[in-house]
Amino acid sequence: MSESKGVLQGFKEFLMRGNVIELAVAVVVGAAFTNIVNAVVKGIINPIVGALGSQNLDHYQSCLTETCAKDPKTGAFTDGIYILWGSVLSAALTFLITAAVVYFLMILPINKWKERQAARKADESIPADPTEIQLLIEIRDALIAQRTGSPSAPSSGTGIIGTQKSQQ
Repeated sequence: MSESKGVLQGFKEFLMRGNVIELAVAVVVGAAFTNIVNAVVKGIINPIVGALGSQNLDHYQSCLTETCAKDPKTGAFTDGIYILWGSVLSAALTFLITAAVVYFLMILPINKWKERQAARKADESIPADPTEIQLLIEIRDALIAQRTGSPSAPSSGTGIIGTQKSQQ
């Protein structure tokens, strides 16, 4: 019983990891997005490309043999060898549009966001430059120490320019 509990716990941990959940969301959004892209390609792009002939690019084809025939009622090929290059062109357009939209609307903004986050972290890790007041206090304390020949009493400065201060 404890072994099955361990397996189920491991499976639950696997499912709850961020990557698996993100992948599941991506698949669902991708499936919905595919319908939108297909509608744009078939409703807008294909008619523009097919302005020379048919609006449906699937009708563009070439016959490799001399005897190519189509059944006029069903539109099925009855004789010959056909190359359906219109279908390939339609699929290529769908792929290019999908890839462009994914890149420009998802990948590019995420990369910009990651760059900003990295720059923000880099800015946080760099220590702040000392203020002018802090530097002047350090210089004053160093000059006093030189004049008296001993370290001066500590001031509110933090030892930015490298002088050592000791408690009296």
